[in-house]
Amino acid sequence: MLPWKRVLRPLAALLLTAAVATVPAATAHAATAPTSGWNDYSCKPSAAHPRPVVLVHGTFGNSVDNWLVLAPYLKDRGYCVFSLDYGQLPGVPLFYGLGPIDKSAEQLAAYVDKVLAATGAAKADLVGHSQGGMMPRYYLKFLGGAAKVNALVALAPDNHGTDLNGFTNLLPYFPGAEDLLNATTPGLADQITGSAFLTKLNAGGDTVPGVHYTVIATQYDEVVTPWRTQYLSGSDVHNVHLQDLCPLDLAEHLAIGLTDRIAFHEVANALDPAHATATTCASVFS
Repeated sequence: MLPWKRVLRPLAALLLTAAVATVPAATAHAATAPTSGWNDYSCKPSAAHPRPVVLVHGTFGNSVDNWLVLAPYLKDRGYCVFSLDYGQLPGVPLFYGLGPIDKSAEQLAAYVDKVLAATGAAKADLVGHSQGGMMPRYYLKFLGGAAKVNALVALAPDNHGTDLNGFTNLLPYFPGAEDLLNATTPGLADQITGSAFLTKLNAGGDTVPGVHYTVIATQYDEVVTPWRTQYLSGSDVHNVHLQDLCPLDLAEHLAIGLTDRIAFHEVANALDPAHATATTCASVFS
């Protein structure tokens, strides 16, 4: 192996390590959700919550580990809650969201159809973390999702890519590094600031008509950087700075999607704005 290739492989591994901040600590198998009441295809949405909620995990996440707290949180509030696995790579179990993001969006499209058919609902709401907050925008914009989705609520989404605190700026100094990422983990390559995927996704505007967008970001995000690039522009967008709601909240990229009940309270507000209540530091007890 050429010397530069010996460098590229650890470089790719380091990128994976940086992104792995999205990996939950739990190790539940992703084949089926635990017996907590979510992914129950017999669930019928209520008059109070007429749309099923589809949870979209982040890079290196899966349909179980990413949602061990938020799924029961929403289920306890009367929602029909579902989650999918997407972006699988051959021979890589449990850690998903690594395949080409446009193909992952196709998986999401098929899953939303499955949920709507099972529940009888006309539209779904989507809640995503990290890549799972950005990838659905491809579905909405290019795959007909806007006709089937009422709202997209995104926790720490990389809507305009990430430079991993400037680390990706080093890639040009390693010839072949970007090609290696594209070949081995295209889902990671697609998320780098300025990628062809993101250029296509954001061309002509961030949003599509008919969908309500909420972005919940934390200033302590160490994975999607600069953190303000998570925000969207559009006529039906609500961008939320978590520390404006609770200055004491130190949640970073991982915690905002996995455990932070202050962020989760804002998710609940976005899903049911007619009954929204103020999100404060005390929301951790709600």
